[in-house]
Amino acid sequence: MLGHENAIATIAVRNIAAAKKFYEGTLGLEPVPNGQAEAPLYQSGKSRVLVYQSQYAGTNKATAATWEVEGDLEPVVKELRSKGVSFEHYDLPGLTRAGDVHVGHGIKTAWFKDPDGNILALVGH
Repeated sequence: MLGHENAIATIAVRNIAAAKKFYEGTLGLEPVPNGQAEAPLYQSGKSRVLVYQSQYAGTNKATAATWEVEGDLEPVVKELRSKGVSFEHYDLPGLTRAGDVHVGHGIKTAWFKDPDGNILALVGH
């Protein structure tokens, strides 16, 4: 039923202005006009990310959104780090860490948080 429909990552934040600075300035997402300043929508490749204000922002203990990165993951990690992004390090079965990138199961992954503590991920092959 929904297999042919597009999905939108929906991320709760406490402060829309801080979120805009992070998602536009740090991550480089392009705003999509949606007529709702209190819930900015962003284009990210063929996907979209909706950011909205909520008192429950940052309470999710799991990954909220993942970006599949074409090519080498390390330059993207390096660029984000240069913009002040700190990466999370996890001890997970079957994964080893090379700097901020976790490697295993045929993929490379790096996790980081937005200003509200939402966990975001990068995945490459």
